[in-house]
Amino acid sequence: MAKLSKRQLFQELKCSACLFCIGGFLYNIIEVLWRGYSHWTMFFVGGACFNLIGRVQRFCRGGLFHRCALCSLAVTSVEFLSGCLFNLKMKLNVWDYSGMFLNLKGQVCLLYSVLWGFLSLIAMPIYANCRTRLEGGEPKLPTLRFLTGKKAESTKKTAAE
Repeated sequence: MAKLSKRQLFQELKCSACLFCIGGFLYNIIEVLWRGYSHWTMFFVGGACFNLIGRVQRFCRGGLFHRCALCSLAVTSVEFLSGCLFNLKMKLNVWDYSGMFLNLKGQVCLLYSVLWGFLSLIAMPIYANCRTRLEGGEPKLPTLRFLTGKKAESTKKTAAE
């Protein structure tokens, strides 16, 4: 990985902070639409999850199923850690999945892990377009690269053959 200049590092931090805020805002909206309310801590959880989903989108070259599974694992991990902190340690009682099938300490469950995998299908292109705009580029519609995880050059080569 190439070393970043101070200016590039500042730009990357600024971009990540903006994406964190966008993710936190979107996460709260999803919660309000899904269960009718949210909690201030979910802003931080959402920001972390959105950035992780974006990292998977940017750096994982696997196919769509592979990337969705990684996003699901990332979000479930963040939710478990934040649940242990906010619910079990700080006793904020933000959520409780103890009545759900295949839950872990009432903080995460299989159903929501799977749903986050599907939701990442929407979150990955949103992240990519937000990041492109923040970097001063022109956002694009999702391409075959988004679906397959392959670079555009290899797709062109295959089409020419």
